[in-house]
Amino acid sequence: MPTLTSLFSQIPLKIISSDLSSRTVCEITSDSRRVQQGDLFVAMSGEYFDGHKYIPNAIEQGAAAIVGEQEIENLPVPYIQVENARQALAHLAAAYYGHPARKLTMLGVTGTDGKTTTSNFLYHILKEANLKVGMISTVNAIIGDEILDTGFHVTTPDALDTQRYLAQMVDAGLTHVILETTSHGWAQYRVDACEFDIGIVTNITHEHLDYHGSYEAYRAAKGRLFESLGDTVDKGLDARRIAILNRDDRSFDYLSENALVPQLAYGMEASATPRAVDIHHLPGGVEFSITGKSPRSKGFSPYTVPTKINLVGSYNVSNALAAFSAAVYGLGIDPESAAKGLATLEGIPGRMERIDMGQAFTVIVDFAHTPFALKVTIESAREMTEGRVIALFGSAGLRDKEKRRLMAEISAELADLTVLTAEDPRTESLSEILSEMAEGAVDKGGVEEKTFWRVEDRGEAILFALQLANPEDIVLVCGKGHEQSMCFGETEYPWDDRSATRAALAKFLGVEGPEMPYLPTQD
Repeated sequence: MPTLTSLFSQIPLKIISSDLSSRTVCEITSDSRRVQQGDLFVAMSGEYFDGHKYIPNAIEQGAAAIVGEQEIENLPVPYIQVENARQALAHLAAAYYGHPARKLTMLGVTGTDGKTTTSNFLYHILKEANLKVGMISTVNAIIGDEILDTGFHVTTPDALDTQRYLAQMVDAGLTHVILETTSHGWAQYRVDACEFDIGIVTNITHEHLDYHGSYEAYRAAKGRLFESLGDTVDKGLDARRIAILNRDDRSFDYLSENALVPQLAYGMEASATPRAVDIHHLPGGVEFSITGKSPRSKGFSPYTVPTKINLVGSYNVSNALAAFSAAVYGLGIDPESAAKGLATLEGIPGRMERIDMGQAFTVIVDFAHTPFALKVTIESAREMTEGRVIALFGSAGLRDKEKRRLMAEISAELADLTVLTAEDPRTESLSEILSEMAEGAVDKGGVEEKTFWRVEDRGEAILFALQLANPEDIVLVCGKGHEQSMCFGETEYPWDDRSATRAALAKFLGVEGPEMPYLPTQD
C-alpha cells in the first residue's frame, strides 16, 4: 500500500501546509460515509455540500489522514492543506493506481453532442486495426470482454472511478483507451491526471449554462482537454500528440488558439482536411467519400476513400470524420482501414435507434436533449422521409432553463407536429416547465392543440404521438436515449424510452408487448 509521502511526492500541485508521514493509505475517498480504517479522506466543497464539515465523522470512522482546502489545526491525524481539493483528488487517484494513463495511449473526446457516437466510431476503427482498445463513455466502460454499466444519469465518472478503470485496462493488457469527457468532468478536475495524447472535439453549442454561467465558461471547460495535451508526460508510445478540431463549428477559432500542440481541422468546408464529399443519404445510413492527405514517412500522400456509415444524418458524417481523423493523423492508421472500421459500427443504444413492431410509420428513439441536437435530429428525419416529422421531447428541471424555449422554438419551426412532455423535472413544477416550452412554440408560430400539445405523462405522450402518425411519417422520441431512469422530485424511477416506446406501440397496434414503466404522472 502507498504511503502519504509517496502519494504526495507525485502531485504537481501546490501544497499549502502538510503533515506528511510514512503512514500507509488503504483507500482514497471523498465520501465520508465510505471511510474505513486507514483510508485517506479528501474533503471537497461542492454545490450542495462542504466536505470539511464531515472531517470529524471521517476521523471517527478510522481515516488515516485528511486532505482539504481550509486551514485546520490540531487534528488527531495528519492534515494536508491544498489549494484545490478536487484537482488534488485526481492526481492522488492517479498516483494510488500507479499512473495507469502513462502506460496507455489516451484519446479524449469532448463536445456538446456526438461524443458517444464519435467514441464508438473510433473504438470500432481501432478494433478493426487490431489494437487492444478500451473505452469509457456515458453509456458504459468496455474493458476487454467486460462491459460495465456507468450508471443512470452519468457524465464523466469521478476521478477515483476513472483511474480505477484505467488501471483495470492496464491489467487487462490494453494499449489504447478512448475516454469521453464532459464539461462537468473538466470543470470538476475529474480527468486532470489522464495524460491525454490526442484530443477530439465534436462541437460546442448551447448546453449546461445553468452550471457554467455562460457559453464562454462552458467552452473554456471543454477547452481544458486541449490545454492539457501540452502537459502530458513523454510516454514513449507510438502516438502523435495532436488536437482534432471541427472546422465547421464555431468553437474552432477559440480552440485553435488555445491548443498548444499540432492541430488538424476536419469538416465539410473546403479548407478542412480530411473532408467529406459526395454525401448521399440512405434509409439506413450515409454514403460519402473522405478526401485528404495522410502522413507518410516521406511527406503527405493524397487519398480519397469511399465510406459508408450505418447511422443517419449529416451530423454523424461529422462524427465519423472526427474519429477517422484521430485514427489516421494521430495513430497512423491507414485511411482505407479507418473507413472500413467506420462501417463496422451497426448502431448505438438510444442514438437514432429505430423501434419497429410492424407499424406503418417510422419510430426513432434518440438522445437529442440540446437545442442543436434536436435541430439536427429533426433535419435528419426530413432527409429520411417525404412524410411528416413528429417530435416528442421535454426539458430537464434544475438545468439550463434557456433550453426550454429554444428547443420548443426549433421544433415549432422544423417539425410538423410537436409533443411536449416530461423529462426529469426533478423538484421543479412539470406544468411550469411545459408552460415555458409552450411559450417558445407559440412565439415561432405554433398553435396549441393543432401543431403542438402538452402531455405531462411521458408514456401517454408517446402513445399520443403514435396516434398522430400517418404512413410515411417519422415519430422522434427525443431526450432520454439510452438512459435508464427518470427523476421526479429526488427519486429516480426506472425508465427506458425504448421499452416505453415498445409498450406504447404494442397498445397502439393491439399486440403483445412490454408494460409501460411507472411514472408518478400516471397517478
